[in-house]
Amino acid sequence: MNKNIGKIDKIVRIIVGVAIIAYGFMTNSWLGVIGLIPLGTALIGWCPLYCPLKIDTTCDKESCKKD
Repeated sequence: MNKNIGKIDKIVRIIVGVAIIAYGFMTNSWLGVIGLIPLGTALIGWCPLYCPLKIDTTCDKESCKKD
């Protein structure tokens, strides 16, 4: 399992995950559990949806050259 989530992607996922979890707590809703998905993928650095779509956000413009 290769990492396919870059630094900016991780930061966005953490913010979104925490926001969804906080919303779930504030509204006393089980929907806050959905926030664990972006939070979990950010923490492990791998997104299963990115694999079939061949998306990799780990490289920036300087270190990743298109062939």
